[in-house]
Order: sequence, then C-alpha cells, then structure tokens
Amino acid sequence: MIEKIENLISQAESFNAQTADELEQFRVRMLGKKGEVTELFNQFKNVAAEQKKEFGQKLNQLKNQVQDRVNELKAKLEAHESAPTGMDLSLPPGGFALGTRHPVNKVMNEIIEIFARLGFTVSEGPEVEDDYHNFSALNFAPEHPARDMQDTFFVAGRPDTLLRTHTSSVQVRTMEGQKPPIRTISPGRVFRNEAISARAHCIFHQVEGLYVDKRVSFADLKQTLLYFAKEFFGPGAAIRMRPSYFPFTEPSAEVDITCSICSGKGCNVCKHTGWLEILGCGMVHPNVLEASGIDSQTYTGFAFGMGMERIAMLRYGINDLRHFFENDLRFLKQITD
Repeated sequence: MIEKIENLISQAESFNAQTADELEQFRVRMLGKKGEVTELFNQFKNVAAEQKKEFGQKLNQLKNQVQDRVNELKAKLEAHESAPTGMDLSLPPGGFALGTRHPVNKVMNEIIEIFARLGFTVSEGPEVEDDYHNFSALNFAPEHPARDMQDTFFVAGRPDTLLRTHTSSVQVRTMEGQKPPIRTISPGRVFRNEAISARAHCIFHQVEGLYVDKRVSFADLKQTLLYFAKEFFGPGAAIRMRPSYFPFTEPSAEVDITCSICSGKGCNVCKHTGWLEILGCGMVHPNVLEASGIDSQTYTGFAFGMGMERIAMLRYGINDLRHFFENDLRFLKQITD
C-alpha cells in the first residue's frame, strides 16, 4: 500500500497537461469520488494499527501533491490562453496601413457632389424590384426584349420580381411620392444577365438623374451634361449628342465625350474616333410622367444615366472593367488620388 502511494506521488509530480480536458481527466482520476486517493482513504480502516501513522502521512502527502499539481497546471493553462500569440510586447509599435476608397466609390461620390451643386438631391430604392417599377412604369412594352431572361435576372418562382436592371426604378418611386419640381439623382448597383468581359459585367453601378418641372427643355439637359463633363473631366472636355432610342425618353440621345486617353486624337480605347460614349439621356416620355401621376401637359422633364465603371475607366486609364470586382490590393493601391 505504501509503495502504491509513493508511485502515485511520483506520477503526480511528473504529470503534465496540454489542455484543460487532460487536466480535468487527471483530477477526476486522482481526486474524484471513485478516484485513486478516495479509494485509498476508504481502505484506511483496514490498515494495521502500527502502519496507520505512516500510511496517513503518505496519503495526505499524495492528496496535497495532486491538488498542488492540478492548481499549478490550471494556472499555467489559463495564462497561456490569455496571452497574445506571436506578439513581442517589448517591440515598439508599428504603423498601420491605411485603406483607401474603391475607385468606383470615388467616382460616384464626386459625381454626386457635382450634381449637388446644381440642386440635385440623392434618392435610393430597393435592388430587388418588381416588374412594374423596373419596366411597365417606364413605358416598356410587354414584349420588349429587355424583359427576356437573357437580359434580366428574375427571381425563381416569382416572375414579377427581379434584380433591378437600372436605377430608373428609383426615379419612378420618387415621382410617385413627390410632386414637381423634382431634381434628383439615383446612384446604386444594378444587375444584367450579360457575359463578363473586359467591357461588360453582370453587376455594375449607375448614377441616373431626373429633372421634372414646368418648361424643362432639351437645352436644359444639354447644358446640365456639358457642365458635368467640364467639372469632372476638365474645362477642355467637349460632348456630342447622337440620336438614340429609349422607351422612357423621347427624344433620346447618346452622349460622347472627347477621349481623355488620347485627347481626341484617336486610340484603341476610343476605336480611333476620338470620342467615348459615357451616358444615355433624353426628355422624359409623357407616358412615364402620366404613369407616376404627373400631368404631362403641365410638366416636362429630362433624365440621364451613366455607368460608374465606364466613367472610372476613363478617369484612371483602366482598360479592363473586371479589375473593379477582383479586390486585388495591388490594383486598388494604385488609385491614390
């Protein structure tokens, strides 16, 4: 019996635990209700009288040794868990790398500031939209190809619900809830079912503008866009307007700006024309005004929309739209202004 106690004392002295679970298992094995120490105390009554003193002293020594070892290892494990790993606290503090805004956000914020100087407010709306606000209220015919799955992401099982294809839906909601005069821009993310390439993506960002009031003319639209071009691209920027077609505007136009990469001389980016398309625009179609409860005989308006990625490509001389979505820090760190 004495030899067994001495053997257990030796085990307690040499025991080491890597985890709290290992330590708890050792404690239960030695000090639990059915543990080694408890069993030895239960056998004390069977020890011969002349050995009880030595047996009792050894047994108390074992109990104290086990308890001390458990307490020591527990403190060690707790200190290890609370200590920072891989950190030398004696080193002087180092600098922290500062992040930067994404180039698309930079461009969007700058455009918002430019139009804010003209009195345009910012309107926002849902990215998951219904067919009425995305198409019908904007004068899209029921058979219009833009409603087809090849252009639009529809929600499975809900043919009337889709990911908005433009922020024009926000303009509709604004006209429904606000009486003219209305002067607002709608920045946001939009979605179209297109193949991803250097010039296109299924996700991109737009800023669309709307101005509705009495006697708003196409000349107002042209001067507004010319002001924007000169403020954003520089005082030497020039624009040209080409006739186009959009269901929600009439007349409609595409707007080109002199290529900022070649200064209008012609390059691969502008296909050697010296011009780059930056946005679409036009006078708000009377059907769109009437659908939103605005009298088209009293009020007129213009609207325009531009893709932020296209504008950012021009601003920073980027030739692949996919860079904006890859979150490559090597690319993002190049945009520092």
